[in-house]
Amino acid sequence: MAKLQLTLACGDYDFLRPLINGEVEPQGIELNVLTMPSPERHGRMLKHDEFDVCELSLVGYLVSRDKGCSYNAIPVFPHRRFRHQYMVKRTGCGIEKPADLNGKRIALDTLQNSAGLWLRGILQDHYGLDLKSVQWWCQEEEDILFEPASWMNVKRVAHGKNVDQMLLDGELEASLYPETLPSIRSGNPQVALLFPDSKQAEIEYYKNGGHFPIMHTVVVQNHILDKHPWVGISLVQAFERAKQICYTRNSDPRSFALVWVQDLLREQKEIFGADPWPYNLDDNRKALEAVIRYEFEQGMIKKNPKVEELFFAPSLERIQHYV
Repeated sequence: MAKLQLTLACGDYDFLRPLINGEVEPQGIELNVLTMPSPERHGRMLKHDEFDVCELSLVGYLVSRDKGCSYNAIPVFPHRRFRHQYMVKRTGCGIEKPADLNGKRIALDTLQNSAGLWLRGILQDHYGLDLKSVQWWCQEEEDILFEPASWMNVKRVAHGKNVDQMLLDGELEASLYPETLPSIRSGNPQVALLFPDSKQAEIEYYKNGGHFPIMHTVVVQNHILDKHPWVGISLVQAFERAKQICYTRNSDPRSFALVWVQDLLREQKEIFGADPWPYNLDDNRKALEAVIRYEFEQGMIKKNPKVEELFFAPSLERIQHYV
């Protein structure tokens, strides 16, 4: 019997590589895998529905879902990232601690960007930022148009300008951008990290009720799931197998060009346990509830769904095994 042919768009990550190179094949499925940067992949999916299966911005998915998109998610989360190290301040403008961001002009990529949403939520919940007091400057237009909460003061950067230069020129006081700004990479003294020891701040945030922020999930076109409902579980299992292969390889220090990699892996396990990237609902419930709350409060979604409603129901089932 011929396998179902599907196109998967995703990032080129170590725990996706067994899927990308064909070492892992989802049962009953032949994948045509396209790897590409996140902004391109997200824009092509959110605007044009280009792919059968797609690693997609979690925040963008919720906005698209709120408007009745043609795809559904499975509980796979290929990209997570702490974001304290992306909080940047302009030096000499009176910002010494996170609460000093109140009343300031802060750069974003877009409101819809997952990193920006998490940073706004984290600063609000843990560091005393009043989101209503901030003037938010977005570099790009939103992939999916929506009307933010009326209390959000949102501006768009003029064509030909960029938030990094605006920060240096004194037009902004801070930035919550999804990638390291050029001014930070070059060591420009006009800017600095809001948290000088970002790693320690991220660990403390996590240990004090925070989350390992989920950036992306995986979505599948509804017409595929309607006709072949087995595809959901088949994909979840394949993503899990690929991840476990990666973990096995990563246990061998020969796999890395890093001197102290074993110490890093040991530290990671002490903080997060054996699997920092769980692909299921229960282990991710609190983080997903936080994302829903942030988006609903900020007017990005009009409905306030339960976590279970975000996913194709059969893909949430735990498969029984004999003892």
